[in-house]
Amino acid sequence: MNNQSSTHTVDILGIPFLNTTEKDFQNILHTKIDEHANTFVVTANPEIVMYAKANPAYEKLIQTADYIIPDGIGIVMGAKMLKTPLQERVTGYDLFIHLLEWGNAHQKSAYFLGAQPGVIRKVRKIVEDNYPFLTIAGIHDGYFGDDRNIVHDIERTNPDMVFVATGYPKQEEFIDKNRSAADALWIGIGGSFDVLTGTVKRAPKSWQRMHLEWLYRVVKEPSRISRLTVLPKYLWQIVKQRFSKKKQVD
Repeated sequence: MNNQSSTHTVDILGIPFLNTTEKDFQNILHTKIDEHANTFVVTANPEIVMYAKANPAYEKLIQTADYIIPDGIGIVMGAKMLKTPLQERVTGYDLFIHLLEWGNAHQKSAYFLGAQPGVIRKVRKIVEDNYPFLTIAGIHDGYFGDDRNIVHDIERTNPDMVFVATGYPKQEEFIDKNRSAADALWIGIGGSFDVLTGTVKRAPKSWQRMHLEWLYRVVKEPSRISRLTVLPKYLWQIVKQRFSKKKQVD
């Protein structure tokens, strides 16, 4: 099932990204949630795109999502290089915060799955304190093998939104396997619980405006530097895609 029309997507190395604004996408999700439409959202960055290219089963899986959004300035840059620009970046974390606020205002319910046990307990406290009208359908940390009890809990509580923050590919695999448990919004949001709780600091606004959040993370967590090696590989693939398209046109 996929709600993305090909006329409203931009192809980045075989992955169809929804070409929309953050505000318009928020409105799309409001409608889907209100209608209890089973909806799978992938928040993808260059790392996920390159992982998908190297793992065909994962690529096929995320292409079944209803929406794939550009969470990463590298995706926006890639679209520009391909001469098919995206309207704007739509970040998973900002979308997560918006949905907490909107869910609170409209008395929705949400299930939270992911992060370390201590972090998920902090998530519960923050949501209870700051979003008192958002019902916490359930929480569970991201350290599990057998997921049957979690799935039964989601079936029982029937939340409006399911936030899965276990990182790729685990979060998308969990959603793909279990989304029939509730007619809800299912969205993978990576390390968002860590950021919400302050376990990981988000880049200051000035860094965000310069699209340097990735550099800020590396400065704060030098262990992440090895992950930057994917960027030149990704950009080289973008160049190859651009010239491949140009040859086809010629």
